[in-house]
Amino acid sequence: MRAVSQALLEFANHHRPRPEPGMEVIVTPRYLMTLQPDFPLPGPNGVCFIRCRPEETDEVIREARATFAARHLPLMWQLDPEVEPADFADHLERHGIHPDPHGSEFAVMVLPVDVEVDSPEVPGLEIHDALSDLATYRSANAAAAEAFESDIPGDEPEVIAMQERRRLNLRAAGHRHLLLATIDGEPAGSGGIGLFPPGGAAINGGSVRPKFRGRGIYRALVAARLEIARNGGVDGLCVWGGEMSGPILKQLGFETVGWRRFYLDTNTAV
Repeated sequence: MRAVSQALLEFANHHRPRPEPGMEVIVTPRYLMTLQPDFPLPGPNGVCFIRCRPEETDEVIREARATFAARHLPLMWQLDPEVEPADFADHLERHGIHPDPHGSEFAVMVLPVDVEVDSPEVPGLEIHDALSDLATYRSANAAAAEAFESDIPGDEPEVIAMQERRRLNLRAAGHRHLLLATIDGEPAGSGGIGLFPPGGAAINGGSVRPKFRGRGIYRALVAARLEIARNGGVDGLCVWGGEMSGPILKQLGFETVGWRRFYLDTNTAV
């Protein structure tokens, strides 16, 4: 394993989101919130970097929930090793907010940019810029939804319009990329990356549809995003590895440098 730079470690554990097209960021001395109305899922919408006094916890929870409820958005509470108070999870539980059943703890993992990830020859594989047009973007969304066993976005006009706004916002941000992998023209998987030089690049959403697994497509998507990072002037990749992806990422050379715990809160979406 190559040495991990201090800049990459700092990025992985302490990078704070900033406002982007389609994403509102609310920063207070006690927490940070991200809100993305055109991405109405918990995760993109959430509360992180919680730092408050024990006697403030109930107020923080009520205050944050009110902000999301006003926009009818679900949210994910994200805890890190420096959360204050350390028992904040217990306070969430008392408010009926429980660990995310789809995966409550993820490892913060990094890969220096000069590490080689061998990408095998995969017959019929092509990797496309999924932000190039709406059809490709929707194919990437559908592939990821199937891979993660979530609802595939429908063809209703309002859903398509929402997806197009998200695509255009990602392009307007200037540092976001989304890749679609196809096998003989059929969507097989997808993966995103955001560049935040000089510290690092965050990769997310790496996924492969069940029928295409075991062929090296996931590895190929990591290798393609690592090349984007090299050209983007960052020290390396950062990713959150769960039960499924963590072991694969470790095989590719990623090293664990921290953790995140997630608590699902959907009552604010009504």
